Amino acid sequence: MSEPLRTLEPEELAPSAAPVAQKSVLREYAEALGIAMILAMFIRTFIVQAYEIPSASMEPTLLIGDHILVNKLVYGLRMPDSIFGLRVGGLPYGHYLFHFEPIRRGDVIVFVYPRDPSEDYIKRVIGIPGDVVEVKAGKVWLNGAPMLDPHAHFEVPDNDRIGASPRDFFGPVTVPPGNLFMMGDNRDDSSDSRFWGFAPEDNVEGRAMDIYWSWDGGGGGFPPLRWSRIGMAVR
Repeated sequence: MSEPLRTLEPEELAPSAAPVAQKSVLREYAEALGIAMILAMFIRTFIVQAYEIPSASMEPTLLIGDHILVNKLVYGLRMPDSIFGLRVGGLPYGHYLFHFEPIRRGDVIVFVYPRDPSEDYIKRVIGIPGDVVEVKAGKVWLNGAPMLDPHAHFEVPDNDRIGASPRDFFGPVTVPPGNLFMMGDNRDDSSDSRFWGFAPEDNVEGRAMDIYWSWDGGGGGFPPLRWSRIGMAVR
């Protein structure tokens, strides 16, 4: 005759096992915090990162005080320029390990400034490899024709354009392989490829996605927020 099943008590499951020590609450919190910090650093390094706009070079697309999110995985997986500020020999720092989609004209991207790797710049892609870029009286010509340029913003009147300034007259230049020609949307107040040359594609850290916060420090309102900009897509 079979006997009915019964539930085993914990001491019957492992009668000879030593009692398991419980973690202290402090240790549990410390471990959870450590895991959260590692996960946050991974996300910030490889997936998405927040930036604040400090200058007027991308106005009116991006204003001083806009806080944006940048998709760092959209073009592929890029090794950071360092890991926690340190470099271990043999790793391809500052280079893409593989690509997902190409960088396109019109993309607003964050990249490592070629003349100072400690700085990040944000500009719009004007020319990709093989393009011929020229600036005539402040206006961009691409591959021999005026470029359709709906994001361009001008503050200087046409009759005040300076023939000797690369701001107003530049090129023509051909974008070499593996490089990009970058310009700020505020064409009269932007340090960009007209002044410091091309940006290597490997310097690209990601594409701007959305404005998640916008702080109008000089607006005088209370609170000094640009409510209408919060949640806007960067295009």
